[in-house]
Amino acid sequence: MKKPGEADRSGQVCLERVAVVLYRPRLPENIGAAARAACNMGLSRLIVVQPQDLDPERLAKMATPAAAPLLEQMAVSDDLAQALAPFQYIVGTTSRLGGVRQELLSPRGMATRLIDLSLHNDIALLFGPENWGLTNQELPFCHALVTIPTDGCASLNLAQAVMVLAYEIFTAGHAAPGFEPRLANSRELESMYAMLKETLVKINFISHQNPEHWMFNVRRLFARHGLRAREAQVIKGICRQIDWYVGKRLEKK
Repeated sequence: MKKPGEADRSGQVCLERVAVVLYRPRLPENIGAAARAACNMGLSRLIVVQPQDLDPERLAKMATPAAAPLLEQMAVSDDLAQALAPFQYIVGTTSRLGGVRQELLSPRGMATRLIDLSLHNDIALLFGPENWGLTNQELPFCHALVTIPTDGCASLNLAQAVMVLAYEIFTAGHAAPGFEPRLANSRELESMYAMLKETLVKINFISHQNPEHWMFNVRRLFARHGLRAREAQVIKGICRQIDWYVGKRLEKK
């Protein structure tokens, strides 16, 4: 019998470890419909961040009684960083291409990747507001980006997007899972990135002007490979040693 938090031995994604995170949803009907879609596909964790309206009647109307328990257990947060802090792997959703949105997974490719990752890691599926989606300010939190292919009409309803990703996750995987260690969570990564940015600016590796732009490449590098918590600590230790060495050099001048 599978214990909570343990991946299915059949090679499926461990659904208990996957959460749907809705950032700044505008309409309670969309939240309710997204809850229903998640519930249909066996996902039981829903987080809403800075929602505009949480009218209970409008939420329940679209969720239907089957998804009512999910709404009752829904977490509400005022801060995206805080909401994402416990998750080791964050998948952002986007319909826009280009710029920093270069490396995009398909829903099926994303779901396949989660089979092994869900063994030891909590995973967030991050959806942006209905009118514009995730902006470049939210993308640094994401370890991977997924886009849903469409023909002609590219705009999907929020609940439709949740359903597509949830369906692929629910049906993904037939082989036995491999080994995937616990990755560093968002809180550990953001602490590391802040220290790394400060160090790289100090040694003039990245520009003092708009350093976040240059950090996108650094973030993409680490997100592609995935960092364990211990590895994030090692990088912070390297930054401390560089800072100490730079300080000593300046004292000698």
